[in-house]
Amino acid sequence: MIMRQSSRIMSGKKLLPREQEELLRVLKARFEENMHRHEGLKWIEVQKRLEGDTEKLWSLNEMEKTGGEPDVVGFDAKMDEYVFYDCCAESPRGRRSVCYDHAGLESRKEHKPENSAMGMAVFMGIELLTEEQYRKFQELGNFDTKTSSWVQTPIGIRKLGGALFADRRYDHVFIYHNGAESYYAARGFRGSLRV
Repeated sequence: MIMRQSSRIMSGKKLLPREQEELLRVLKARFEENMHRHEGLKWIEVQKRLEGDTEKLWSLNEMEKTGGEPDVVGFDAKMDEYVFYDCCAESPRGRRSVCYDHAGLESRKEHKPENSAMGMAVFMGIELLTEEQYRKFQELGNFDTKTSSWVQTPIGIRKLGGALFADRRYDHVFIYHNGAESYYAARGFRGSLRV
């Protein structure tokens, strides 16, 4: 459902040539500085794939603009896709203080934030990390040691009004719950994108 909605919203979103060049320069530098995240992968292959998909480039640019510092974290051979995650040390600054989803946002009677994590993700053409992805991601480094990030929430929990978020404290990854309408200055969300 998320991908269908994001495809409709994404239609026609492209970067200017100079914006594309700058983004590719930034992504290449990050890729080369963090080879432990994608051992065995070659930037030239990633770049070819990116240059062939202008909408995914636009999504990566949105991840970058909101402070996500996207980087390749793997290659799914079965799907023939490179996988990008937000790899910033703390939850992306430009995606904090948001409820979990639109229903959570609408349920607030006062002090509503501007957006929701799910709403922003759909607009950007990305997906929130799952709990499993978040735990695996934390094997690449120490992330969210001062902040936290919403993660995809199972339908059963969401139907009861809850939502999940995660962080790293005491050198351990913790998964917690909160009301989906809650939001905090130190909680955002991390996204994934397949190219």
